[in-house]
Amino acid sequence: MSMRAPAADLPVMFLEVAILAGELTILDNISLTLAAGPPTVLIGPNGSGKTTLLRAAMGLIPVTRGRISWGGRETAPSTRRAIVFQRPAMLRRSAAGNVRYALAAASVPRGQHASRAAELLALVGLDGLGHRPARRLSGGEQQRLALARALARDPAVLFLDEPTASLDPAATKAIEDIVRTVAARGVKVVMATHDLGEAKRLAGEIVLLHRGRVIESGPAQEFFAKPRTDEARRFIAGELLV
Repeated sequence: MSMRAPAADLPVMFLEVAILAGELTILDNISLTLAAGPPTVLIGPNGSGKTTLLRAAMGLIPVTRGRISWGGRETAPSTRRAIVFQRPAMLRRSAAGNVRYALAAASVPRGQHASRAAELLALVGLDGLGHRPARRLSGGEQQRLALARALARDPAVLFLDEPTASLDPAATKAIEDIVRTVAARGVKVVMATHDLGEAKRLAGEIVLLHRGRVIESGPAQEFFAKPRTDEARRFIAGELLV
């Protein structure tokens, strides 16, 4: 399966972005650039703003203050962006039918649906399960199917919100292998995780969030070897950030 070279929607740039829900500040003065390259992994305690940042980067949430641009444009169609949520909903049809639906939504010509669906199911390790009802797949298989649907858009950037949460080690490894494959094909992956081990295995860049703010960001190897902030040192050590 050929994936396009990263272009259109990259970089995704946050400039002093704030998102409020009533009196509650969800994101607070975020300035961040998500550029082409290895995966960017968002870490931080629950409620730190990871999911909101992903949704905003996808264009699903309006900002209260500041601005977000995609490839230098502040209004960009989201056809080159895709997102997989922590608990994706499965359509009441077969696994292949779920992928064909996503291909149709992405305006892929109907004559290509069968071959593209087969390619995508093979990419995520579900070849042979295309006929099975999606809702009867295991949790890990459903998450891989959600990835296949997202990749039907042929995205330049793929946002993943804790895709391995509550999965067993074998299912987690399957998802991580897909992330590596997709990233190697030029898709920018931006992923939130609660798992520091997973962040170490996958990240080229780390962004640590706490209370809606970016506490520290930079190359993953440097972040884990020489964290610059007290919060980062404590978080890496397994302490609670409150």
